[in-house]
Amino acid sequence: MNEVQPQPKPRKSRLFGTLKFVVLLLAIYFVAAYLVLPRLWYHHEHQPGLATKPALTTTTSGIPGDPLNVGIVGNQADVVLAMHKAGWHPADPITLKSSIEIAGSVVFDRPYADAPVSTLLYEGRKQDLAFEKSIGESADKRNHVRFWKVIDAGVEGRPVWLGSATLDHSVGFNDYTGQFTHHIAPDVDDERDRLIADLVAPEVVTGLYNVSGVGPTLNGRNGEGDRYFTDGEIHVAVLSPGAAPVSAPPEVKGDTPIIALKNGFWKSVSGWLSQ
Repeated sequence: MNEVQPQPKPRKSRLFGTLKFVVLLLAIYFVAAYLVLPRLWYHHEHQPGLATKPALTTTTSGIPGDPLNVGIVGNQADVVLAMHKAGWHPADPITLKSSIEIAGSVVFDRPYADAPVSTLLYEGRKQDLAFEKSIGESADKRNHVRFWKVIDAGVEGRPVWLGSATLDHSVGFNDYTGQFTHHIAPDVDDERDRLIADLVAPEVVTGLYNVSGVGPTLNGRNGEGDRYFTDGEIHVAVLSPGAAPVSAPPEVKGDTPIIALKNGFWKSVSGWLSQ
């Protein structure tokens, strides 16, 4: 008895099946790439008013500047008092006198704890506040941060400040304009973490959380042409009213799982990126 051989599917049927498979893959891609994954990365819910804010400064020439990487919640007096307790000094305004003083500090290797910082713009405005912390005996190396008040009343009912914290490690010439300037260390996350730790140490912080910044960046360039890398997070510290000491440790609001995974991976490679 002859067995009945299975008949091959018509070519048209196979083509239709392949087409359906391709359409399904495309549908999965668009749902994942445009709906699911963006929501997993999004954690502005800690401070919704920041959702539409940019996370990058610009120079006065319109060149992209340093990324925002740190935030503070509190009124201006709270910020000034807390930074003072953290060991950071307000930067002098840029004047002829302060320019001569900072030049003398660099050339003659003498201290200038309140040396001025250059102007950066955020949403067209120069920094509202600037602070620094000396390293060694000269103004060529220093920790410094610029702050802008971006929200008058955030979820805590208090002003929200965003800042750009960087480490000046040398002086030289701007790659884009040729002007004499400071050059920053590439690991801006390290400087951000240092500032937050300095604020936590005197026990003036009641809460800590992260919001989205520029996003993971391997080879960014600031307004001087300096390379930087970052996990793209803005670390926010909520200050106690009046920067008064608090006995309890800060309440830490966690990240979404995908953000926590990304940050863990980034920490594992940040040492390699510094080389």
